[in-house]
Amino acid sequence: MDFGYPPDTELLRTRVARFMAEHVAPADPAWQAEAKLGRMPLAIMEPLKERARAEGLWNLFLPSLKQGQPGTRLTNLQYAPLAEIMGRIPWSPEIFNCNSPDSGNMEILQLCATPEQRDRWLDPLLAGRIRSCFSMTEPGTASSDPTTLQTTIAREGNQFRVRGRKWFTTGALHPNCKVAIVMGRSDTEGTLPSHNAYSMILVPLDTPGMRVLRNLPIMNHYSPEGHCEIDYDVLVPAENMLGQEGEGFAIAQARLGPGRIHHCMRTIGQCELALELMVARAKSRIAFGGPLSGFANIQDWIAESRIEIDQARLLILRAAWTMDREGNKAARVDVSAIKIVAARLQTRVLDRAIQVFGAAGLTDDTPLAYLWTWGRALRFIDGPDEVHLRTVARAELKKGAL
Repeated sequence: MDFGYPPDTELLRTRVARFMAEHVAPADPAWQAEAKLGRMPLAIMEPLKERARAEGLWNLFLPSLKQGQPGTRLTNLQYAPLAEIMGRIPWSPEIFNCNSPDSGNMEILQLCATPEQRDRWLDPLLAGRIRSCFSMTEPGTASSDPTTLQTTIAREGNQFRVRGRKWFTTGALHPNCKVAIVMGRSDTEGTLPSHNAYSMILVPLDTPGMRVLRNLPIMNHYSPEGHCEIDYDVLVPAENMLGQEGEGFAIAQARLGPGRIHHCMRTIGQCELALELMVARAKSRIAFGGPLSGFANIQDWIAESRIEIDQARLLILRAAWTMDREGNKAARVDVSAIKIVAARLQTRVLDRAIQVFGAAGLTDDTPLAYLWTWGRALRFIDGPDEVHLRTVARAELKKGAL
């Protein structure tokens, strides 16, 4: 087995790391200052996006990138170490047009958009001129079981009425966000099996009847781009339907597989950053006559973090390798496994790092507190741990079937 990255991937790693060090990291304090005021720092981000695109570091996440579309077509395996580097500064993926939820939405549009939908939505997304959001989760239903979603998509002549309430719609407050992909029940008579009863439809954000009710905090942290609760009571043209009526679940699975693994790739970078900060703090902080690094329990935390990060990275790479060779469906169990492992890893490693920093780790003097909250959120994002555990368990149980 060859566990090294090929030369072309190593070159991209070097280029992305250099771009981050020279351009993104110096801009981070100003970005954070703007974000704390609830403002999306477009004046900081847009010039960086132009520079990244000019340097060919653009749309790196999309294996299905087509001839003539802007960006560099990479496999999932090639993209994994690049996403890891981007993850160290959580807002940086947008600089490379690799941010969630746009990356998943672009994958959907590549898969099933009509030519008109590509012209209106996909091409501007690929160019980084607009942003998008994804409305699936609802406050009134158990979103771990999406067959209970209550939002309806009902035909009215040559239009569809979309009615319902969604929340945790990330990005809806971004000034450049122009369209939402909404999932809802299109079989309003209840005559079809659950997995054929749901559809996805494009809803422009300026559609009358769409109301952003609030920006939801995540563990008391407010994102300037928003994790929004939205009320929908809108009419949109029938041509805004994505794919065919009833294909919502099939489209969702196509979207969530890559989206889940991208989160996990970025998690590895955030855990690497936390470990680096933990080591530096342990070496420099003096207590009881010596550096913290001299205490056995601190050494254990450092060693355990190193081992666990490396284990998780290998599982991510195997999942990415399987997706590239056999398709997203074949990697479904591996993706569920790494989704569990990565989210739990992040809370463990960040918790250790915070403990080494003491009370300072609870403040925003370091990125540790925020990264811990994001790790905790990942145990729900794109499906809770329990659903993914069930996926892994069912696959394992089938192996023993006679």
